[in-house]
Amino acid sequence: MTDSLPSLVDEVVTEKPVSQGRLVLRRFLRQRAGLIALIVLVLVLILSVSSIGVGPIKGWWPYNYYTPSPKIVNGGAPTLQWWPFSLGQHPFGQDRIGRDYFAMVMRGIQNSFVAMILITTFAVVTGVVVGAIAGYYRGWVDAVLMRITDVFIVIPAIVIAAVVGNWAGAIGVWVLGIMLGFFSWMVIARLTRGEFLSLREREFVEAARVAGASDARIIFKHILPNATGVIIVSGSLLAASAILLEAAISLLGYGIRSPDVSLGLLIGANQSAFTVRPWLFWWPALFIVTLALSVNIFGDVLRQAFDPRSRRFSTRRVKDGPDQQPQDVGGGAATEATLGGI
Repeated sequence: MTDSLPSLVDEVVTEKPVSQGRLVLRRFLRQRAGLIALIVLVLVLILSVSSIGVGPIKGWWPYNYYTPSPKIVNGGAPTLQWWPFSLGQHPFGQDRIGRDYFAMVMRGIQNSFVAMILITTFAVVTGVVVGAIAGYYRGWVDAVLMRITDVFIVIPAIVIAAVVGNWAGAIGVWVLGIMLGFFSWMVIARLTRGEFLSLREREFVEAARVAGASDARIIFKHILPNATGVIIVSGSLLAASAILLEAAISLLGYGIRSPDVSLGLLIGANQSAFTVRPWLFWWPALFIVTLALSVNIFGDVLRQAFDPRSRRFSTRRVKDGPDQQPQDVGGGAATEATLGGI
């Protein structure tokens, strides 16, 4: 018994500490739902990009989303067959003027991804800047910035999106995504402010002040890295809302305009044909639900992975006896200190 004690101590002493990123990755990989959602997103993106190409780069699909065909195949109905599997000439069918609907849906998916990335990026950047300044300086700076945030919050998002989209949608998805991102930062600003109000009182921030670090260095080098978990999770959940927001305003006619294509625009343009040609409605609706649901599941699992106190990730019951206490798989208090400390 005494001979095995030194080796056990040496094993504990020589064990390498686990970084925050590896802990989060380990917790995320334990959840199959998050992995499946991520795989679905990647596969849909690869399908949309490789099929019709991007810009001057052509894809493997022979048709584009803007050229009508003089020949209507199969009465415009989808030629996709599940058994025996066959895509046919127009697997998603054709619209009323003969354009290939598969190419149009793939173009709509591309625009949804572009809008999601732009809205999320600019919303996160704007929200982090506003929330960091308000939470760090407090006082009148915090009061002014939070009152501005409250003004934007009380205005319905769809109203702001319709006003912005009515002007920016005709220019293109890039301008539309950037403009909508600048009006979607309020929730992230409040969450970032709360994190900064808590972290600015920690010992490592006081040590940085005593060492003579500037406010900018303290904000970006000391506090912001410790708030990345909340920011990343909030951004991933915002991405799902961005997909639905772009689809909603395009459906109402305030978003992306013809000859370009959006999933919401396809639904809005074919509402009257739902009873006679339902495939013109179901295909874009199916991909809107798939994208939004996958991003939402991914963001929810990512939120749990960043939370060291989640019992779903950090504890397990030992089956050897009823008197045993839960053991911390992810590192317990050390894990929480790693995520919240320097």
